[in-house]
Amino acid sequence: MAKRERSLPATDSADQEHGRAFRARSPEKFEAVVQSISDGVLTVDRDWRITCFNRAAENITGYRSADVLGRFCYEVLRSDLCPDACPIRCTLDTGRRVAGLVVYITDAQDRKLPVSVSTALYRDTQGRLRGGVETFRDLRQIEALKKRVEKSYTSGDIVSKNPKMRQVLDLLPVVAESDSTVLIQGETGTGKELVARAVHDLSARKDGPFVAVNCACFPDTLVESELFGYEKGAFTGADHAKPGRFARAEEGTLFLDEVGNIPLPVQAKLLRVLQERTYEPLGGTKLLETNVRLVAATNQNLIAMVEEGTFRSDLYYRINVIELDLPPLRERSEDVLPLVKHYIKQLALLHDKPVEGITSEALRVLMTHDYPGNIRELENIVEHGFVLTGGPLIGLEHLPGWLVNTVRGAILPVSLEDCERRVILSALERHEGNRVAAAEELAIHKSTLFRRMRRLGLLSTDSPSSSERVAERD
Repeated sequence: MAKRERSLPATDSADQEHGRAFRARSPEKFEAVVQSISDGVLTVDRDWRITCFNRAAENITGYRSADVLGRFCYEVLRSDLCPDACPIRCTLDTGRRVAGLVVYITDAQDRKLPVSVSTALYRDTQGRLRGGVETFRDLRQIEALKKRVEKSYTSGDIVSKNPKMRQVLDLLPVVAESDSTVLIQGETGTGKELVARAVHDLSARKDGPFVAVNCACFPDTLVESELFGYEKGAFTGADHAKPGRFARAEEGTLFLDEVGNIPLPVQAKLLRVLQERTYEPLGGTKLLETNVRLVAATNQNLIAMVEEGTFRSDLYYRINVIELDLPPLRERSEDVLPLVKHYIKQLALLHDKPVEGITSEALRVLMTHDYPGNIRELENIVEHGFVLTGGPLIGLEHLPGWLVNTVRGAILPVSLEDCERRVILSALERHEGNRVAAAEELAIHKSTLFRRMRRLGLLSTDSPSSSERVAERD
C-alpha cells in the first residue's frame, strides 16, 4: 500500500491546501457541508471500507449510514463495475480523477439504479493519502424522462401481479428470441404498444429501430404510401421520393397498431410482404427486399371481421403466428394499487415533486372504478391528482370530479379492508384455496397472508391447525 502512495503524482494545489485548512479549523462545518450536498458522498479508507456516507447517499441507496460504515464499498453499492473496474480503485492506482461515469448500483431493495459517479483522492489535513472519495448523482429522473420521451420501455416497466399478465410477461423473452410475427390483442389502453416495445427490446433486433404506426390514424388512401413509401412523381405533389415505415424499420421491428383498420387492397400487399419479404413503393418499378419483424395489435375481433369479409383470412393467419392476449384492467383489480404507486413514483421523479402516495378515500374510489380506458385511463387519473395536490398525498379532492361523482354512492362506504379482502379471495379462488400459491401471486410471504386472512375474518373460527400455527410463526 505504501508503494502505491509513493507512486501517486503530486496533485496538491492551493485550493486543496485551503480545503484541508478549512477541515482542520472547522470540522463541524465541513461535516455540515458534506451532509447538505444533494449528491451522494462516500469515502473509503485504504482497505476499501466506508468511512463517510452522507444523507443523500442514504436517500439514494436506502441504506442508513450506521449500517454501512466499516463495510466494504463493493458490498454496499454492488455496481456493475465492482470490484474489477472500480472507479475509486482506478483513482487510487493512477491518481487520476473519474468524472461523470454512468454506472448502475444496487439499492437496499435490490433495484438497479443509474448513477453518475465521480471520484478523487482523499487526504487528511497533513496531506497524507487516506483513501478515496466518491460522489454519485441519482439519474433516475433523467432516465424516467428519457423513457417518456423515447418510450423505450421493457418488460421490467410493465407492472402487474395478475396471473394472466404474468403469463404474458413470462412468455416475452421466449417470444422475443424468435423472429415470428406477433399479434397482441386487447382493449384500448391495455398496454399493447408497451408489450410490443418490450418484445423488441428483448430481441436480437434491440439495436435496430422500433417504428410504430397507428393504422387508424390515416385515411384509406394514405395507408399504402405510409407503409411502403412512394417514388417521385407517383402522384400529384410527389416531387420527391419518401421512404415508408417498412424502410424506416429496416433491421428492426415494425409495430402495426389497430391492424384491423387496414383497407382490403393494402391487406393484400401486406400479405405479400409477409410471404415474400419484398414490397414495391407506390409508383415504383422494382421490388425492394425487407428485413423487418412485424408485431401487430388490435382491439377488434379479427375472427368476426374475417367472417364478415372485412379482413383477409390468409393475412389473419399470417400475423397470428404468436398471440398475446392482454386482460382489461377491470379484470386486474390487484394491479390498481401497484400501478398507482408506480405512476406516482415516476411522476415524482420527472417533476421533482415530493408526492409519496394516495389517501385511503381516494384509493377506494380507484379500486371500484371499472376503467373503460384501462391502464391509460388510470395513468391519466393519477397524473390529474398529482398535478393538483400540494402535499405528500393525493386525496379525494384531487381526483377528477366526474370520477368521484360517478362512484360516490357506490364506493365511499367500501373500506380498504373490503378491497383487500376482495383481492385475497380472488387469488385464493384462482388457486383453489392453495395459500402458498396465492401468497406467491400476491408477492407476500405465506405467513403474511395468513395474518391478513385472520385479521379480515377469512379463517375458520375453529382452533388453528398445526400447519396454520407453523405459518403464523414463520
